[in-house]
Amino acid sequence: MTVIKYTRYERARIIGARALQISMGAPVLIEVDKKEPIDIAYAELEKGVIPITVKRTALEKQRKSTA
Repeated sequence: MTVIKYTRYERARIIGARALQISMGAPVLIEVDKKEPIDIAYAELEKGVIPITVKRTALEKQRKSTA
């Protein structure tokens, strides 16, 4: 299994987008006793169950290979 490492900006965007979905009534994907959407989204990200993907550009891949 491949572990995806997100940048802090990607993590913030994913958590924010998922928290918005939860606050608008989307189902929560894990059993959690927290009430705030941001806390629930963070817990979902830690468990790896958020149905959001990050599409990275080819330019970013090129930068990483030359660094």
